[in-house]
Amino acid sequence: RNWALLRRLRSSFEMHVYLIGYRGSGKSTIGRLLAERLDRPMVDTDDLVEAESGMTIKDIFATKGEHWFRDLEAKIVSTVSESASATIVSLGGGAVFRETSQAILKSTGTCIWLSASAEYLFQRIQSDQATQLRRPNLSQSGGFAEVADILSKRRPIYESLSDITVAVEGKTPDEICDEIVDCINSASAETPRISRQGSNGG
Repeated sequence: RNWALLRRLRSSFEMHVYLIGYRGSGKSTIGRLLAERLDRPMVDTDDLVEAESGMTIKDIFATKGEHWFRDLEAKIVSTVSESASATIVSLGGGAVFRETSQAILKSTGTCIWLSASAEYLFQRIQSDQATQLRRPNLSQSGGFAEVADILSKRRPIYESLSDITVAVEGKTPDEICDEIVDCINSASAETPRISRQGSNGG
């Protein structure tokens, strides 16, 4: 077993749990279910950005620009991370871009990457009218080409941040939550053994 990882997971699960991944991967849905299972508060950084600005993200991009949005998003991530309550945090797909935000995520909780193919994500985005109304295209091409291109650029960041990766395709939200909760329970169960081994020099 990877004892160092289990030790880190046990410690960080007592802090925040950050759900990362591309738009359409189910972060908000899984976040709400996970919050119910673990009896924790849950926040969605996209929702907080819209509440703070009084605009949809699509309108922010149209009137303020992406840089203004990313500044506010980074501020929201920092504020959420400072909460004293262990919180389930659904992060916007691009909230992981800035190195300052990456450092915050690594130091204040566990990152769980909800991973999926570009084909699956595009299908999910196309079927969600609310997402299309609230979220802008992130490139001139739009459509599947945009999803594939941006996902390929974000994947290395998601991989570097993730403590746990959960492939979401072909699974129900409950099944995905089961996987995450199993990881939490495993880390909790193994921690005493880690402590005993450490004290014995094992």
